[in-house]
Amino acid sequence: MKLLHEAVLERRLVADGAMGTELMAAGLEAGGCGEAWNLLHPDRVLAIQRRYADAGADCLLTNTFGASRLMLARHGHAELARAINQYGVRLAREALAGRPGWVIGDLGPLGGILEPVGDLPLASAREAYEEQAAALVEAGADALIVETQTSLEELGLGIDAARAARAKSIIASLAYDRSADGTFYVTMMGVLPERAAAFAAERGAHIVALNCGTGIDMAAVAAVLRSYRAQVGLPTMGQPNAGNPVLEHGRAVYKQTPAEMAAGVAEVLAAGAGIVGSCCGSTPAHTAAIRKVVDEFNRRPAAAAR
Repeated sequence: MKLLHEAVLERRLVADGAMGTELMAAGLEAGGCGEAWNLLHPDRVLAIQRRYADAGADCLLTNTFGASRLMLARHGHAELARAINQYGVRLAREALAGRPGWVIGDLGPLGGILEPVGDLPLASAREAYEEQAAALVEAGADALIVETQTSLEELGLGIDAARAARAKSIIASLAYDRSADGTFYVTMMGVLPERAAAFAAERGAHIVALNCGTGIDMAAVAAVLRSYRAQVGLPTMGQPNAGNPVLEHGRAVYKQTPAEMAAGVAEVLAAGAGIVGSCCGSTPAHTAAIRKVVDEFNRRPAAAAR
């Protein structure tokens, strides 16, 4: 099987959708450690990922978003970091059930702001990412994604850790917010897409991406990807939320339908996306809707042209 960043040069791929909201639908309590379910309730994690695979996802992200030692320590599971990450890879691989596809090891934010701006020691952050990246690669992840990043400093540590672990493909994914006037996109820490793309390429990522964020729909993904591609020649990836959440009965609810999300996929593909998925609030039904649009695009002559 081709390396992920090589495969997207031949055809556009589909990634899975939300894990956190799906875990909550499966019974995870608010504030609970969903990553620990890789060990405690592997059947439920596997069932979610199988639904995404059945919906047509080529790429499954492991249930390890918050599985760094630093994040797991908040739940008293720091000593299980390696096992949680490795079981995450095994479950995603099992969910593919022998079908062609890529397991992407997921490294999320570390939950703090790096020194000197914040109080998270640089050495602790580096060690946490290195441990997690190594565990994911050792378990057989086909690629690693350093996702939902808002600062270049933390993103750089994640990319460095993925490179040190000899990850086959590395995805750098940032979370942007739409400006109040809707004219530009920027991360919480002030990073613009153009700078992020250049940084990712310089640091050694193979794919530059965006996910989550505020006001980030498929149209926003297309706009950011166009900014990326104006700066670098890397393949790109986009994973928007299923609309902006609304609070109902004390819980955040995402109301964008699969059809509404899929309506924007053609623009994202036209902007050059190599991989299209979805993030918070999305479901396997959203993945299936995206799959239909991507399949239609891939059937066109020269569909994978960059």
